[in-house]
Amino acid sequence: MPIHRVLTEFGMGTSLRRQDYTQAARRALQDALWRNSINVAELFGFPKEAMQIDVQIAVQQPDQVDTSALCDVFPYGTPRFEVVRGGLDIPRPDGNPTVIANVAISVSFDMVPA
Repeated sequence: MPIHRVLTEFGMGTSLRRQDYTQAARRALQDALWRNSINVAELFGFPKEAMQIDVQIAVQQPDQVDTSALCDVFPYGTPRFEVVRGGLDIPRPDGNPTVIANVAISVSFDMVPA
């Protein structure tokens, strides 16, 4: 099956005080998705459910991201997650660090319809 990536979007999100890596990742995903209207499924004549979504999340503590809690960010398609070390933890003098997550979302299709 010829799988082809048709777009990539980027986002950044934070958890200012709670050191919540999942929430920072959620906000980064929303940043990438909410400012774009992704209509590529219709452009290629595919149902939206056919979107294969590869999600890369970068945070300082990858094991603290609950990817199952992030699936509901995507209204359709099949997300696959990879969480790696990256992003930033910014120290705060009065508590937990501010967490910054970066994400890249790539959308692909099997370009040969069934």
